[in-house]
This record gives sequence, C-alpha cells and structure tokens, in this order.
Amino acid sequence: MEEREDCIALQCRQYSASCREFSVRCQPVQLRSLSAATCSVWLAAYWLFVLTQNSMVLSAAIFITLIGLIVYLHFVKIDQESLLVIASLGIQMTSSYASGKENTTFIEMSRVKDVVINEAIYMQKVIYYLCILLRDPLDPQSVSEVVPLFQNSC
Repeated sequence: MEEREDCIALQCRQYSASCREFSVRCQPVQLRSLSAATCSVWLAAYWLFVLTQNSMVLSAAIFITLIGLIVYLHFVKIDQESLLVIASLGIQMTSSYASGKENTTFIEMSRVKDVVINEAIYMQKVIYYLCILLRDPLDPQSVSEVVPLFQNSC
C-alpha cells in the first residue's frame, strides 16, 4: 500500500502476521534549488572580489559552500524514515540521510507502554504526530519518555 501527498510517500509492508514496516519517503534533493543557492553565493563572492580585489573572498566562498553542502546532505536532509514493528521483539526506527548515512534506534517491546497520536500547537496550526510512550523502569505504571516518530520527514 502506498499513499502520495505533496512531498511525502507512505509505504506499508507486511512481512508476516507479527512484522510490519512503515516507511515515509520525502522528495529527493532538488538539484535546481541547490544550484541556485550555490550560484548566488558564488556571484556575491565574485562581486566582493571585484570590489576588494582579494582572491581570498572567492576561495572562502567556494570552501564555505562545499562544506555547507556536505553538512546539509550528511546531517540535515533526510530522504526516508522507516519504522519496523516486530510484535514479540520490538520497534526499530531508521532515518536515511541524502548522503547515504543511516541512524537506527531499537526499542524493546517490554519498554513500550503505548503508541499514541499526540498533538501540538505550532504557530496557528494543530499538528498531529505519532509517539511511543516508554515505561519507567522504576514505576511500570508511569511514562519515562515520549519518543516521536517520523519527526524529520519534510
């Protein structure tokens, strides 16, 4: 099953009766917007170079742009988030970045108290998001942590 919206695609896979995977995929990196940003920074640097006649301005602009691009692709731009639920074992959350880097977190099912839809007020909108409530190891009736799911998609 796959649903598409503006920039998000949800894919659900069932591997067995007790194992399902939910994936949220964002739009890939827009080459046009990255090129436009790079060109504007380099044009501004060239304009400063013409005014100051200092070649360090051009070198710094190229260096800063390349470092910024690497940081953006490796730490900021998430292409896909997935949630693998194995009923008897636990929940695995994976975030895949545009550079290919992946972050994976596993939560044992014994730590999961409940899965809820939470709401937050942001600016003038009410936003609904999926959360996992984790049990407090000292007091099993209380919640020790709230883990939001699919928090970085688009």
